[in-house]
Amino acid sequence: MMNGDKPTAGERQALQQRLMESPAYVLAGRDLDLLDRPELRPVRLQLELLKPELAQQAHKIHSTIVVYGSARTLPADEAARRLAAAEAQVAAGTDPTAAQQLKRARMQLEQSHYYEVAREFSRLVSACSQNDAACDYVIVTGGGPGIMEAGNRGAYDVGAKSLGFNIQLPFEQRPNPYITPELCFDFRYFAMRKMHFLMRAKALVAFPGGFGTLDELFETLTLVQTRKVPRVPIIMVGKAFWDGIINFPAMADAGVISPEDVELLSWAETAQEIWALIQAFYAP
Repeated sequence: MMNGDKPTAGERQALQQRLMESPAYVLAGRDLDLLDRPELRPVRLQLELLKPELAQQAHKIHSTIVVYGSARTLPADEAARRLAAAEAQVAAGTDPTAAQQLKRARMQLEQSHYYEVAREFSRLVSACSQNDAACDYVIVTGGGPGIMEAGNRGAYDVGAKSLGFNIQLPFEQRPNPYITPELCFDFRYFAMRKMHFLMRAKALVAFPGGFGTLDELFETLTLVQTRKVPRVPIIMVGKAFWDGIINFPAMADAGVISPEDVELLSWAETAQEIWALIQAFYAP
């Protein structure tokens, strides 16, 4: 077709098809390339706020209990299998790293105790806090393996709902299989994930963990200390572990926190103790 010539019907149809196939013609809300641009970060943040919020409203979730802890904590049966394999490697004498692997396997078996406590706590809470009218004290975890899996698994054991807030990481982290499918979310932004952890939280239960657990623990402590969020029970499970990691009384003695800040923390060893502390906090 020459410029100025009237297009034929076929040419007109081809031109229209070309326009409709152009990336510019995609509806803005369906344009993934547009949504992924740096300039659209505010929109992505808003979407990550709204999507889990609307789902929780639909499922009548009024309150939650956050369970934090290491992604590396194993259930007891898996830890026992790994210990047996490590002992066999040492006996074979062919692997120069076998002694180190054996030491780690023994520690994993010892730490597996916390997996069982987290699972039992979740069963205990979930069995008595959900009904068709409302869901209170719904367990929410980071959605991954380890203690997170144990928390979701306990709710699954009793047919209750639980939430999983997974996050995109440079290394793969798949959601554990015990999360309620309609309540399993994947986040791009740590900030929005942390906000959702606390928006409905009535307690935070911190099991032994690493950098991620510490990050979430101190985020919550800071928000409660500065009264940006209402005070909730912050329960540290495994005092021997935590005393070896963080010396809160020493921080108070040094004057970097107030003595009353130490009182924001409670300590527990068993599922029953954790639940009792939460119930006592909210007792009329």
